[in-house]
Amino acid sequence: MKKNKSVMPVLKWVGGKRQLLSILTPLLPKDFAVYCEPFVGGGAMLFDIQPRKAVVNDINSDLILVYKVIKKDVEALISALGEYKNEAEFFYNVREWDRDREKYNLLTDTERAARIIYLNKTCFNGLYRVNNAGEFNSPFGYYKNPNIVNALVLRAVSTYFNSADIRFTSTDYSEVLNSVPKGTFVYLDPPYDPVSSTANFTGYSKNGFSHADQIKLRECCDRLDKRGIKFMLSNSATDFIREQYSSYNIKIVRAKRAINSVGNKRGYVDEIVVRNYE
Repeated sequence: MKKNKSVMPVLKWVGGKRQLLSILTPLLPKDFAVYCEPFVGGGAMLFDIQPRKAVVNDINSDLILVYKVIKKDVEALISALGEYKNEAEFFYNVREWDRDREKYNLLTDTERAARIIYLNKTCFNGLYRVNNAGEFNSPFGYYKNPNIVNALVLRAVSTYFNSADIRFTSTDYSEVLNSVPKGTFVYLDPPYDPVSSTANFTGYSKNGFSHADQIKLRECCDRLDKRGIKFMLSNSATDFIREQYSSYNIKIVRAKRAINSVGNKRGYVDEIVVRNYE
């Protein structure tokens, strides 16, 4: 099926791969039956290749809920988003919803999904960040005209989701990897190993991602390799990560840093692309 150019990420996401697609997509295997992305995030790779059969996972249940609502009832979502205002007071009122868990649990799936999209489009730098209690805590971004209701993209993504065979899950990535069948290609874009002691970003989920987690992930990749399942992984090109994947095919690429609060410090950094195939 011909790809729809309007199918693209609906959320801004730290570490999103849109800027690297021209480098990464030529590195994909030519053929695979199932596409699997255990850390889907904003889904730039998924939406670029638009596979006909896929397993899409992320530990962030709010994110997966957004995708499920887009598939199930995109028109209700668009209508709900139309009620949101690009105003600081309104933003902070909406952000507070998850502080009262009893009231928050009464929200419909559509209301929750609309809230996440709204906060993402209007918060500072599109930074999805939660505190230790799992409460959204990014500040208001003060953007003049954020695209809160991108109806064209939302409808295009909904059409794609409903025309393809996609299974959405929100569980530990290892459970997903242990269950993928032969013929699957796995793209892994996990939380990155920090390049410095001040660069660590753990607010995406309330649990963070440690060196022990990185080792666990590499061990999962080893098991995929032994099963003959092709994978490609992106991460920071730190000495630690280079050592972890030294037995695999490694390529170093340059990516622009986008989340530093100081604009002139958003330079280019090395990222590693790991493959178990040529």
